[in-house]
Amino acid sequence: MTKKTIILIGFIVLKFLLQYFLLSSEYELQRDEYLHLDQANHLAWGYLSVPPFTSWTSYIIQLLGNSVFWIKFFPALYGASTIYIVWKAIEELNGNLFALTLGATCVLFSAILRLNTLYQPNSFDVLSWTVLYFIVLKYIQTDDLKWLYIGAIAFAIGFLNKYNIVFLLIGLVPSLLITEHRRIFLKPTLYFAILVGLVLILPNLVWQYNNNFPVIHHLKELSETQLVNVNRFDFLKNQLIFFMGSLIVIFASFYALLFYTPFNKYRLFFFSILFTLIAFIYFKAKDYYAIGIYPIYIAFGSVYMANILKNGWRKYLQPVVIAVPILLFIPIYNVAFPNKSPEYIVQHLEKYKKLGLLRWEDGKDHLLPQDFADMLGWKELAMKVDSIYTKIPNKEKTLILCDNYGQAGAINYYTRQNITAVSFNADYIEWIDLTKNYVNLIRIKEANETGTELKETSPFFENSSVADSVTNKYSREFGTSIFAFIGSRIDINKRIKDEIISVKNYR
Repeated sequence: MTKKTIILIGFIVLKFLLQYFLLSSEYELQRDEYLHLDQANHLAWGYLSVPPFTSWTSYIIQLLGNSVFWIKFFPALYGASTIYIVWKAIEELNGNLFALTLGATCVLFSAILRLNTLYQPNSFDVLSWTVLYFIVLKYIQTDDLKWLYIGAIAFAIGFLNKYNIVFLLIGLVPSLLITEHRRIFLKPTLYFAILVGLVLILPNLVWQYNNNFPVIHHLKELSETQLVNVNRFDFLKNQLIFFMGSLIVIFASFYALLFYTPFNKYRLFFFSILFTLIAFIYFKAKDYYAIGIYPIYIAFGSVYMANILKNGWRKYLQPVVIAVPILLFIPIYNVAFPNKSPEYIVQHLEKYKKLGLLRWEDGKDHLLPQDFADMLGWKELAMKVDSIYTKIPNKEKTLILCDNYGQAGAINYYTRQNITAVSFNADYIEWIDLTKNYVNLIRIKEANETGTELKETSPFFENSSVADSVTNKYSREFGTSIFAFIGSRIDINKRIKDEIISVKNYR
């Protein structure tokens, strides 16, 4: 085993260890994770929220026991794979051991580490961007047409994971057109490769068509509720924060792609990042959507830095350059990961606020970072619903209806009863079982929606009560109430059908 291989294995092992040790046991899963895990119980070629790839991973996790270990394993695996691809890119660019070590260090100690703590499509999205850029690099090097087919397959898999990867093409296509690589559009193989990619994503496109393109509704909803609060200056500022320890390497890559002779043939990468960032800024995208851009530039920058630091007194700067990402990671470690208790964060609000970590999607500051608040209160909610359910007569005819997908997913993940919670929110509206003749209703309402629930719904049932609520004050679900309505005087199934039609018509 060579020295390089041993070092690469060391980085990958460290990556996995960090992903597990950066999470405090005080926190549970994040709301999106519950939804993605529940998709394993409803396999399809598409969902209202995401393409199908994540559900396939969730199904594997379910086969492995659905434990937190495996839930966290896969994003860690995708992150480790990203390091590996950057390592291979540096080798293809003839980088030495210093360049390899620098590149792996920069990728490891970056925002990708934070991204990989959550089981979401984002981790595989970053890997997909990195793989596609690597394929472009290989094609430029070899002019081998097989890389066009490999690229089409890689794009299709990335597309089936997260539609965000379309932005890569938005940046890449004009970059090809304004460089000598425009001749690629004269090659018939390119269009056969595109056809292969279209065939692979066709089932998802058909699903979108058959369901009236819910992705358009999802994007509209994002634009109205979340992206409207996105500040374009903050987007650019956060790009610097995401790879704070690697900025010198990334900016070195920009210089090298323009002026370093061995990189002349890769100049399209310089234009690609410009076009892609412009597109993200124009559409007011969330800042983390762009994280997948940077790993390949770390590869270019690492090779260039190794070249300029290899002779004379400059070689003594090599340990310093490697140390920078690690040293700058330390203060980030103290605030960007759920490794501090909620009480600690509340007592040290100022340092979180300075970095904008307390600002939620509603554009306001709160006590905890949004992702952290989204990791609390779920188990409490599920256990209380379980307790209420066991006391209800005719419990097998009880509908558990939630306000949001996080509530439904968490109940389904933690429940010890034979129950399935649903919602009119996100994918759950498609999963409501109307074959049962419901006579009872357990209603979970968000804190700001509880005021009139008892008054409005109790006339339709023989017995009604506010059974319990979420009491964790640091949870985003704090104050969420659990209502128990027993003995229906109306046809619940008909009401649910009417509501489903209403929600779908609105979309």
